[in-house]
Amino acid sequence: MTNDYLFTDIPQVELLQWLARGSLKQNLSRSIRLWVWLRSLYGEDQERLPLTNGFTLADWRDAFFTATHPKGEAIPKLHDPHCNCAKTTAVWLFNENTGISESEWKRSLISHLGISQSPPENIPPISSTKNINIIQSVGDLEKLLQQRLFAVTRRSLQADLTLLAELGWLEYNGEKYYHVQKLPSRPITHKINSADLDFLNQEDLADIARNLSQNIAGVQRFFLKLDYVVTATDEVDNWQYELKQLWQQTPVPPIKLTYDSARLGQDVECFVYPVCVYYVQRAVYLCAFGQSPDRKTDWYNFRLDRIQDITAIDWTNPQIPSILQQRYHQRDLPNPEEIELQMSKSWGFDFYLPSRIMLLRFERDYHDRYIQNTFRHDTFELISHAKAKSLIRQYTPEQEQQQTLIKLLDSRSPDDAYYKVNYRHGDNNVIMRLRAWRPKLEVIMPQDLRQKIAADITKEMQFYQDLLNL
Repeated sequence: MTNDYLFTDIPQVELLQWLARGSLKQNLSRSIRLWVWLRSLYGEDQERLPLTNGFTLADWRDAFFTATHPKGEAIPKLHDPHCNCAKTTAVWLFNENTGISESEWKRSLISHLGISQSPPENIPPISSTKNINIIQSVGDLEKLLQQRLFAVTRRSLQADLTLLAELGWLEYNGEKYYHVQKLPSRPITHKINSADLDFLNQEDLADIARNLSQNIAGVQRFFLKLDYVVTATDEVDNWQYELKQLWQQTPVPPIKLTYDSARLGQDVECFVYPVCVYYVQRAVYLCAFGQSPDRKTDWYNFRLDRIQDITAIDWTNPQIPSILQQRYHQRDLPNPEEIELQMSKSWGFDFYLPSRIMLLRFERDYHDRYIQNTFRHDTFELISHAKAKSLIRQYTPEQEQQQTLIKLLDSRSPDDAYYKVNYRHGDNNVIMRLRAWRPKLEVIMPQDLRQKIAADITKEMQFYQDLLNL
């Protein structure tokens, strides 16, 4: 069953209001019942009823209730604790499958309905509870939750079925109901598990998404705006699909990858093991192990839109790099955790590049406004002016360079903010971050990086020199 044909929505207030097609105060029970209907018709395998496509109300009733369920017109009495007609509304709503917090759901519904917050009255036993027709107070809501949701007449069930057809969830023809090929648009309220947001490898952002990613009273309140420069979206879609198929195999096969390398200016073939996909600063990358385009590293981040072809190959292919073959035979194939570990050790996405120490200086006023109390990387650490001098001595073994940098540091104010950070030397993403901080930032060490930045600035200055001379 495709996603267009699968109903996994959970009964949040937004969906129930949509199903009510009017006053939710008056139609809350019916809305929840319709949600159960939809899960029984389009839900996942364990909850979808084995109905033929072309069924009647009697077919659905026989599949949904136990064999002893009454078939008459009257409201069924409590005849079998295992029959679906025995479940209370609360049992349908608050369980492991929906993952709904009862207190949060009630709070959201009470706010949406604008009903009285007064404490509920004593709730009578289920057997003596009259059906609640209109929710006017918290007490009414509590009573409704204790009612048996499917303790309704056959006529009510027929009305539910007719309404589902009117809303486009079913097609009615020849006194039978048929599943539709595409489910109607509605407020999407899928269950969100904590694990579903693990891909957001920033805990605070994951918390925000967990709390606000779904509609609130029918309005989307949380948005994530990302730069995305890729235009070859068809190719990216193709490679995502191909990779997903590969990752479902056991073991995952290596691939021959044809790559349009911007750095080399030509297409190049690489034999690699595909590990995972990352979105990083404007584009999507395949992290793979085996060969890089320039053959200088075992790992490489291949930009997905620059991949020209992916072909799965057998593990016996002699063109597979020996280091990859070795890890395959040792049953130690690369995994995403290795990448995360390396990225935690040093700043930069090109986690396979050499790690080095960088010494930075921020102007104090800029630092206090924009850098202080922010997180850049685990190793991004505020240090003293004296500590900065010690780092220069420690990490600049060449005496002349060391003296030059110490003399430079002595000329800078000890009141400025100095930081040390481990970074991936040669990572363009790091360079771009440093550019964004200019001219409030100075890279003091390492000297070759400092010299490269100075050369870039000098070259850039030439673009504007004519304007300065006017």
